[in-house]
Amino acid sequence: MALKSFALIIAILAVVTSISHASDPSPLQDFCVAVNDSMTTVFVNGKVCKDPKVVTADDFFKSGLNVPGNTSNQLGSVVTAVNVNNLPGLNTLGISLARIDFAPYGLNPPHTHPRGTEGLIHFQFNVGKTKAVAFAGLSSQNPGVITIANAVFGSDPPINDDVLAKAFQVDKKVVDYLQSQFWWDNN
Repeated sequence: MALKSFALIIAILAVVTSISHASDPSPLQDFCVAVNDSMTTVFVNGKVCKDPKVVTADDFFKSGLNVPGNTSNQLGSVVTAVNVNNLPGLNTLGISLARIDFAPYGLNPPHTHPRGTEGLIHFQFNVGKTKAVAFAGLSSQNPGVITIANAVFGSDPPINDDVLAKAFQVDKKVVDYLQSQFWWDNN
């Protein structure tokens, strides 16, 4: 009896495990160039797909990444984002990039990417006495960016200063001062 029960359990497990698998679905096509055309019927990953018969090389090209950005601002940096909104060929590929230009001692302030897998708070700082440039690859076609100082001290409506004073363990006057500042956005 025990041998029959054991054989039955093995048979059931073999059937159950052979019909269940966990994996990403196969893509329906190699690419899906984003287009702003509501008459197109294919809608993938938040964007409407361009008819593959009319896709051109320009859909996968972004000019200007060789041109330094203007870093004459309070932060001494500027970010040039390249994502699905300005390079439609990135749609469904799950990638984007950014060029970050720095003045000497320029800062790309603490920020996070809410739709990127690298979503921890991070920053970049040019420790050198000369201009610098960096290129960053991101794991989303549109990772977004939230600059921490802007989100905390420049939010609209403002976060209650009593809450911020307690959270940062500083005097309320410090919070009031920080909330009164203009928070530069280099993105």
